[in-house]
Amino acid sequence: MDIRVPILIVVDDPIDWPLQFKGVELVSAKAYLTDARYSNMRDAKIFNLCRSYRYQSIGYYVSLLAEARHHKPVPTITTIQDLKSQSIVRAYSYELDDLIQKNFAPLQSREFVLSVYFGRNLAKRYDSLSMHLFRLFPVPFLRAIFSYNEKTSKWFLKNIGPVEASGIPSEHRQFVVEAAQEFIGRRRPVRRRISMRYDLAILHNPEEKEPPSNKKALQRFVKAAESLGLATELIVKEDYGRIAEFDALFIRETTGVTHHTYRIARKASAEGLVVVDDPESILKCTNKVFLAELMEKHRVPVPKTVIVHRENAKSISRMLGLPCILKKPDSSFSQGVVKAETEEELVSYAEDMLERSELLIAQVFMPTNYDWRVGIFDRQPLYVCKYYMADHHWQIIKRDKSGVKTGDGMSETLPVEHAPTGVVRTALRAANLIGNSLYGVDIKQSGKSFYVMEVNDNPSIDAGIEDAVLREELYKRIMRVILRRIEQHKEKGYQV
Repeated sequence: MDIRVPILIVVDDPIDWPLQFKGVELVSAKAYLTDARYSNMRDAKIFNLCRSYRYQSIGYYVSLLAEARHHKPVPTITTIQDLKSQSIVRAYSYELDDLIQKNFAPLQSREFVLSVYFGRNLAKRYDSLSMHLFRLFPVPFLRAIFSYNEKTSKWFLKNIGPVEASGIPSEHRQFVVEAAQEFIGRRRPVRRRISMRYDLAILHNPEEKEPPSNKKALQRFVKAAESLGLATELIVKEDYGRIAEFDALFIRETTGVTHHTYRIARKASAEGLVVVDDPESILKCTNKVFLAELMEKHRVPVPKTVIVHRENAKSISRMLGLPCILKKPDSSFSQGVVKAETEEELVSYAEDMLERSELLIAQVFMPTNYDWRVGIFDRQPLYVCKYYMADHHWQIIKRDKSGVKTGDGMSETLPVEHAPTGVVRTALRAANLIGNSLYGVDIKQSGKSFYVMEVNDNPSIDAGIEDAVLREELYKRIMRVILRRIEQHKEKGYQV
C-alpha cells in the first residue's frame, strides 16, 4: 500500500521565493501557522526555509508548531538552539577534526567560508565535510566559517548558522535546486509498509572494539523491532542532526557523560523521543561516586567503600587494608579500575587519578571466581549471567597497561528463575534506585551474601552470551517495552 507523506516547503512569502522545487507544496508561513488544513495534517515533513529562526520569529514558530502537530520539521527547535551554542559547535569541531584538517590543509588563507545546501557544496571535494555538518546541524541552507589557529597550527569550526535564500548567490541557485530535489526525493518514503507504525534508531559505532552488542545481536534487535512494526535504522554519531526523524532511540554504543552518546541522548530526549538509555541514567550510572552515595543511603549492600579525596588519600590502606581497589568515577566494564597490592602502588594510583578527578572510589578487594550480572529493563529481570575471571587475573577482562583487552573469562547464562533469589532481589533494589531503563547490575557473592559492585547503563547484550537462554525472545522483550513507551508517549502527546 502506498503511503505518501506530505512534504511542505514553508517560506515567509511564496511570491518572493527565488527557488522552484518540483513535487512539493510551497506554503507561506502564515498559512502553515493559521490554516486548519495544515494543523490537522498528520505525519507531514516540513522544510522550514523562513528568513529567520530568531526566538519568537515566524520561522521559529513554524518549527515549534510543527513539533506540536507531530510533523517532522527541518530544522527542529533543538537544532535551532544548537546553532546558538558555542559549546556544541566546539564539541563537533573537535569530533570532525580529522576531516577538517584534511579538507583545509592545502589552503593558504586563514579563514574559509563553506556553504552547505542540503548537505552538499558546489566543490565536490567538500561534500563529505558538508554532509557531516548537515547531519549534525540539519538546516537546509548552512554557512560554516572555519578559522586557522596559529598557536595550534590547526583549523577549527568558528561558527555555523543558517543562510537566507536571498543570500544565496545567483550562480549557486541551480545547484541548490538540484541538491534539494535530490535530497527530498531520496528521503521520501513512497512505499512504506502500513505495518511499520513507528521509527526506531539504534545508535552504534561500527569501529568500536568492545561494543555493548556484537553485529549478530544488532541484527537480532533490528529483526525483533521490525516484527513489532518498528521501522529500524542503525545510525552513527554523524546522524545527530537526524534524531528528530525517529520516535525512539536505542543506544548500543558505550556511553559517557563527556561523550557524543550523552549529547545524542539529551537531544533525543529534548525532541520527545523514547530514549534507552536515557540521559539521566547515563549521568547516574557512569559516576561511581554517585552510585556509592546512593547505595549507602538506601542501605543496598556493597563492599566496604571509601570516597577518596586529597585529604584522606593517604589513609586508604588503614581504612580498607591491602590489596584494595581504586575506581575512577566514570569507570565501567573493567576499565578505569586498578588493584593496589602495596602502599606504594596505592599512593601512585591515587595521585594519578586525583589529577583527573576531585573524588575517587576505593573498595575492599573481594576475590571471587566469577561475578554475577543481572540484566534489568523496565524494572524486570531479563537475564542472569555468570562471568568468570580471566585466567590468572582478578577481573573478568584482562588488559595490558595501555588498556587494550588481552583476554577474558568464560560466561554462563542462567534462566532468571534458576538464579539465586538474593542475586536477583539485590540487583532489582539497586537498579530501581536509578530508574526504569536498561541496566546491568554486577554483583559479587560471598557465602550467602550479595554485594553490588556496579550498576551499568547500556549493558552488554551479545548474541551467544546474554541471549543464550531466551534467544530471540530477549530482543523482543526489549522492543516490546520500547514500543509500549512510544505508544504511551504518542497517546499522551495527542491528548495535549
